[in-house]
Amino acid sequence: MKNGTSVQTAIRETETSAMTIKKVSVSRVDQVDLENPGFGKVFSDHMFSLDYQGGQWQSPQIIPFGKIEILPSLATLHYGQALFEGMKAFNDSNGGVNIFRPDQHQERINKSCRRMCIPEIDGDTFMEALEELIRLDHKWVPTKRGNALYIRPFVFATDEDLSVKASNTYRFLIITSPVGAYYKEGINPVSLITPDKYVRSVKGGTGNIKATGNYGPTILPARKAKEEGFTQVLWLDAKEHKYVEEVGTMNIFFKIGGRLITPPLEGSILGGITRDSVIHLAQDWGVAVEERSISIDEVFEASENGTLEEAFGTGTAAVISPVGRIQHNEKVLTTDEDTIGPFAKKLYDEITGIQYGERPDRFDWLHHVTTD
Repeated sequence: MKNGTSVQTAIRETETSAMTIKKVSVSRVDQVDLENPGFGKVFSDHMFSLDYQGGQWQSPQIIPFGKIEILPSLATLHYGQALFEGMKAFNDSNGGVNIFRPDQHQERINKSCRRMCIPEIDGDTFMEALEELIRLDHKWVPTKRGNALYIRPFVFATDEDLSVKASNTYRFLIITSPVGAYYKEGINPVSLITPDKYVRSVKGGTGNIKATGNYGPTILPARKAKEEGFTQVLWLDAKEHKYVEEVGTMNIFFKIGGRLITPPLEGSILGGITRDSVIHLAQDWGVAVEERSISIDEVFEASENGTLEEAFGTGTAAVISPVGRIQHNEKVLTTDEDTIGPFAKKLYDEITGIQYGERPDRFDWLHHVTTD
């Protein structure tokens, strides 16, 4: 076991399974600065593990976080039959820990499973895994406002076979990591640039799910964007290179003439959980929401005629990220370059207030875990 950590083993009987829990005898949490953890750089004591073989998922277990052994012939390394999710847990101001909308993440991971020919994950098993991990590692959930425990479930093919086919075996893991802000700007405005020759996804592909293969090809355009002084890429559609789709790590919204506009989910855009939360809140507040195609030219025209009020991205990692500058070809627009816009700030305050238990959870978005 990693670093020679000794473990204590127990069997916890649940309504649906007998979960084996192997606990570390000494936690590493005191070695970590939870005030400044970075993003995805340190990991909690335990992880969840579940293997699929013989046509069914086997017995679930929680084990100490550590290395996993694979062979060079592992199917995932060659053909990318793998996917992931990302969600967050927050210290509740009233005690315990809140996981934000895990049911939606569970539904989305199974949508990804269906597209990638991976067996679906049982919902009860998924939730039990989250609860047990949080109870075991609740001290890893940062108390600093703005920080959280990032939860990364992922599944990958484990056949040791170079045939191009769906694997017969899989492994499902959940690891957790205390995190701070995803972007160095925090909730200050970020800058975006449209790529001149690259595309992210096409309808009929995998852009609407969290397949691991979606992300590797975006690294080069993102690197080039940063070399030019931008935070991220603003992707346009693959066919006409005209319509706005999403940011590299976020969905995108524009507030134009009092209406909130975001690209529709038509097969090439990931349906973000935060995106859905923003739509719910905006409609609840009486703001008209349009899920429709919006061209980059329309965005620039709105900026030029003064109707573009705000632009912001949404995602689990950043929650709300205001956009202060967009460059397309040789044209540049600016909006709220120095600070977050009022509507984006209202959304950020409401969502994070719910997450930390400071505001009413009117939509039942929280799954509360008691840690006493």
